[in-house]
Amino acid sequence: MTLRFAVKTAPQHGHWTDFLDVWKAADDLEVFEAAWNFDHFYPLAEPYTGPCLEGWTMLAALAQATRRIRIGCMVSAMHHRHPAVTANMTATIDIISGGRFDLGLGAGWNEMENQAYGLQLGSIKDRLDRLEEGLEVVTSLLAKEETTFSGRFYQLKNARCEPKGPQGLPPVVIGGKGKQRTLRMVAKYASGWDCMFTPLEEWRELKEILVGHCAEIGRDSKGITCMTHIRWPGNADVNQLADEAARLGEAGLDMVIWGMAPPFQASRLETLVTALERIG
Repeated sequence: MTLRFAVKTAPQHGHWTDFLDVWKAADDLEVFEAAWNFDHFYPLAEPYTGPCLEGWTMLAALAQATRRIRIGCMVSAMHHRHPAVTANMTATIDIISGGRFDLGLGAGWNEMENQAYGLQLGSIKDRLDRLEEGLEVVTSLLAKEETTFSGRFYQLKNARCEPKGPQGLPPVVIGGKGKQRTLRMVAKYASGWDCMFTPLEEWRELKEILVGHCAEIGRDSKGITCMTHIRWPGNADVNQLADEAARLGEAGLDMVIWGMAPPFQASRLETLVTALERIG
């Protein structure tokens, strides 16, 4: 399988117009299949007091500013919004984008922003229990006419989500590396799996575990797009990064997400594309 590529602009330490320019440029370059941002309220790189735009509202604007690339938020923490709200937001952006939306979901982790905002992150078990309940709620609301659900975190009675987008239930991408619970959820719910910034040997181990979870439930793991990030700082040697991507592709990875760091300049995309063309 040919290695595929996406670009990610974490909406931190940058300006809206720069992010917009990068996404428009990616939309014009066929090598990029998708573009992502993130779901955080504080920057994840110093200074933590710096600017950070909200990801989902950006996506609504970026959906209209692009025509081809798939778009999404890699990944949204389940506890940031009630999953019924997430489902309605998903349907709306899917409509705006003409069916180009991918739904990225995860358990959440950033203690700094959660403590600052008073969000209840909870223990690892809490996060994973909440994620699993939320996945069931979101996928049901987007696939069915009505949803009734009673869980530890969420309760719904005859709940609706209308209108649905062109895809109905868009591809779900789950982010995380948990060998037992997270990868089981990937096998059960996801069309894509993001293992974030993962070295080659760790990627091979995690992929074997995912294949095992899929086998347990009778699912072909080939139906899950496996992706990881490669950090792309402004001073990086793009030829070295392209070689790293090639090694991951040879190991069976489906997609590399280029995690762009400042400066957010659309012109950098052409330089990266030239390096990627070299590896075929």
